[in-house]
Amino acid sequence: MTEDKTKTDLPVPQFVPSDFNSTTKLADNQTEYDDYNPFEHREIDKPNSTTGSLIHLLKSSLGTGILAMPVAFKNAGLIFGAVGTIIIGLICTHCVHILVKTSHDVCKRTRIPVLGFAETAERVFQYGPVKLRKLANFSKLFVDYGLMATYFSAGCVYIVFIASSLAKVINEMAELDWSVRIYILFTMIPILAIGQIRELKFLVPFSAMANIFIVITFGITLYYIFEKPLEFDDKPGFSSFATLPLFFSTVIFAMEGIGVVMPVENSMAKPQHFLGCPGVLNTAMGTVITLYALIGFFGYVRYGELAEGSVTLNLPVADVAAKVAQVLIALAILFTFGLQFFVPMDILWKKINAKIPEKRHNLAQIGIRTGIMIAMGAIGLAVPDLEPFIGLVGAIFFSSLGLLVPCVVETVFLWPGELGRFKWILVKNVIFGAFSIFALVSGAFVSIEDIIKLYTEEKH
Repeated sequence: MTEDKTKTDLPVPQFVPSDFNSTTKLADNQTEYDDYNPFEHREIDKPNSTTGSLIHLLKSSLGTGILAMPVAFKNAGLIFGAVGTIIIGLICTHCVHILVKTSHDVCKRTRIPVLGFAETAERVFQYGPVKLRKLANFSKLFVDYGLMATYFSAGCVYIVFIASSLAKVINEMAELDWSVRIYILFTMIPILAIGQIRELKFLVPFSAMANIFIVITFGITLYYIFEKPLEFDDKPGFSSFATLPLFFSTVIFAMEGIGVVMPVENSMAKPQHFLGCPGVLNTAMGTVITLYALIGFFGYVRYGELAEGSVTLNLPVADVAAKVAQVLIALAILFTFGLQFFVPMDILWKKINAKIPEKRHNLAQIGIRTGIMIAMGAIGLAVPDLEPFIGLVGAIFFSSLGLLVPCVVETVFLWPGELGRFKWILVKNVIFGAFSIFALVSGAFVSIEDIIKLYTEEKH
């Protein structure tokens, strides 16, 4: 995706701001908007295929979080966990859908070929109700910095996770006693290489391999889950209200991949294939929801209250197959790093590339990417128990970026006269927005509680 070209060639909107949210119905000016197809005006040097986009979207939502689904079900109960996972998955899918649909509609009305996540939020407020226009720049900055904080932080966790998984297997097999920090240093070698890839098209093979490794890990995990007869009778249908925040936090933050959605859609050779039925979005999220529900349901039935934070930790460590699963999931996360690193770097480069002479862009990209990755590795070396802190960042930004922001953006865009009969769209978005705030507060509370426990245990 050539950000510089699409950025500099954007045409000036063909209307004045006051016309954007007038009380005139959209149908009155439909011809003015319909004669512009933003897809026909996109200029992308290296467009991504529909299949490649599907692979990327699958990988963005289908990660190690699925391995935590049995413990999520433990916190929800068998029946509530199954129904809740499907409902949360559908909500996440819907929020992605309305974000992309709103972005397409804004592109048509402003006669701009392509808009990212932050640019969509900015334009909606910029040409929305008069009292809200002053929030345009804030909305853009909130999305940009929220995405950067989330994905850079997640990258630190990825490095620690890869190193920890490899340390557990290699130390046992080679009878070594090496620290996780040594494995972090080794992990940084391939990380520094993968992090230099700047085009989504070239990341497709890595995402494909990561998906294959994850599928194999699932297969091994399912083998152990179904190895013996399952006992359903001793598993409650509903756990308790006290543990529900843990369930919601696990499912939302593991399933949500909002930061990758717009870059993937914007880089497609045929973006019209992203939405619709079946479409890239519905196919990817349907697969994700199904796998999450299956792993969570049967993993909990198998391990019950003994379910660990990652189901691979429940596998018998002495078995070769269990070791293979741990290595493959570590490699899957390694190959996912490039895709996750692409999102914050894409945002950061847009903000700074104009300040750097064009002839030095390549060298600058290499230097900046290398410096950031070294800093991420250094954080991992300094604080191996990083997960609770990153969980706090993820709780705050994934719930707000993935659920709340799309609902707000759609509401502002359609305000006041296009919210449907009895303003059902407004009612729907208020409900989803309230749910996202609950997820934010409960997820943050759980993360802070974990941090307190971590430091309390260290002192003793």
